[in-house]
Amino acid sequence: MKENINITQDWIENIIQNFISQSPLNSLQNGTDEPAWDQAQVGFASGTDQIWQQYKEYIGAFHWTPWEVFNQHCPDENVSADQLTVISWILPQRKLVRKTNRKEKTYPSEEWARIRVFGEEFNMALRRNVVESLEQEGHSAVAPMATPNWTIVKSKRFSYASSWSERHAAHAAGLGTFGLCDGLITAKGKAMRVGSVVAKVSLEPSPRLYADHQAYCLFYADGTCGKCIDRCPARAITTQGHDKEKCRAHLVKSRKYVKKTYDFEGYGCGLCQVGVPCESGIPVKAAREAYEKGELPPPPPPLA
Repeated sequence: MKENINITQDWIENIIQNFISQSPLNSLQNGTDEPAWDQAQVGFASGTDQIWQQYKEYIGAFHWTPWEVFNQHCPDENVSADQLTVISWILPQRKLVRKTNRKEKTYPSEEWARIRVFGEEFNMALRRNVVESLEQEGHSAVAPMATPNWTIVKSKRFSYASSWSERHAAHAAGLGTFGLCDGLITAKGKAMRVGSVVAKVSLEPSPRLYADHQAYCLFYADGTCGKCIDRCPARAITTQGHDKEKCRAHLVKSRKYVKKTYDFEGYGCGLCQVGVPCESGIPVKAAREAYEKGELPPPPPPLA
């Protein structure tokens, strides 16, 4: 490895944006030059942020902190949590892809299904590229989702959960909050995919411009909306939240549909991510305005 050089947030963002714009892997794989993704949103979180321990206590002991996953795969580094930064990015769905899936009622559009498979393959390549770019400059890094021991675990509280959640990493990095359907609502909306890397590099954390983990969802903010309930073909979303088992069963059924209808091996749904107020932005006005100003939103008015 080289001697460590100064790595900045801009350097990281340029690595990500350049790979998106230049890699031939950024493709819908449909015989055209149509890309899977445009630009990304990038955020950063400290390895010492208390939110990682909160996740572990709430989700389960199996859920990794950044320090745990880094030291599992870079044991010779012998680092402390304060030497680590979690780099997280959002890949917003392109307007065309959102438009085609908005028209669907039961199974995904071809473009959405291609994004779910080939767009995520690109996302995995992006994770590896960020790791390799950092390592070339002397900074060890790990992409938790690319590790061989990343796993899904049966959970009494959540039906199932994973040892590392990209959505939770993005929430920690100031990139969004959760909605009624469990999707992450970002400044570019809920229709997106997400990735992350844990790196031995010290970077300023991104601010979390929200008061709680559901601040961007209209249903949780003021009891309105619930549009994702009607959009879900599996009836997996209610006012009580998201039924993961029903959702997963519908995704399994989608494989047969995608193969028969679009003639490739794929799957997907995402109907709850489009045709809803949070499709492409933050629908809660106070939260959206606070984000645009770069400040925390004002506290809600007291109950009458």
